[in-house]
Amino acid sequence: MHIPDGFLSPQTYLPAYAVAAGAWTWAAKGLRDHLDETTVPRLAVLTALAYALGLIMVPIPGGTSGHALGIAILALVFGIRQAFLAYSLVLLLQSLLFGAGGITALAVNALAMGLLGSAAAVAARRLFRPLGETVSVAAAAWLSVLVSGLAVALVLGIQPLVAHSADGTPQFFPFGLSITLPAILVPHAIIGIGEAVLTVLVWRYAKARHWVVE
Repeated sequence: MHIPDGFLSPQTYLPAYAVAAGAWTWAAKGLRDHLDETTVPRLAVLTALAYALGLIMVPIPGGTSGHALGIAILALVFGIRQAFLAYSLVLLLQSLLFGAGGITALAVNALAMGLLGSAAAVAARRLFRPLGETVSVAAAAWLSVLVSGLAVALVLGIQPLVAHSADGTPQFFPFGLSITLPAILVPHAIIGIGEAVLTVLVWRYAKARHWVVE
């Protein structure tokens, strides 16, 4: 799901950086008040899990790749702000050290997976809470993957419209929404099932050790 360098036009990634800068500033406000000697190591463990999951990438049609995220468990345990910051760091390190994703696409990747993914997870957890803990946590994980995938598919799919030559030839990513939406959403709907199972297991582990405060 990582978008690499060269796939996005400046018309896309420059505004995305402006939006991401505001989101990072918002997320960082009051961060010191929420981090202590017990929270930091827990956050580090789950961030490392997200980092590892994001490196297990499977190429899929449409010019991108599929992988689990790990953003849902970060969001459910630590909240949207800390999850967004932690996942942004994950994406930065993956792009610098392993070429997974790109620097120009970092803001879009962070907003799609880190912010929208974590927001979707928290919203789904609240929405499905009456159905029980297992269902609500699984739904949170699955939807976090689908919402992130949808955002990436939309951004990639509009590239031929926002950046093309005089004769209509795309200058960056060449495929439109008719390709990106099914190519990204269908595989990630399946990946999301695996992520849901993993997230439930990690959630139970975290709750058993009193990492979760609800």
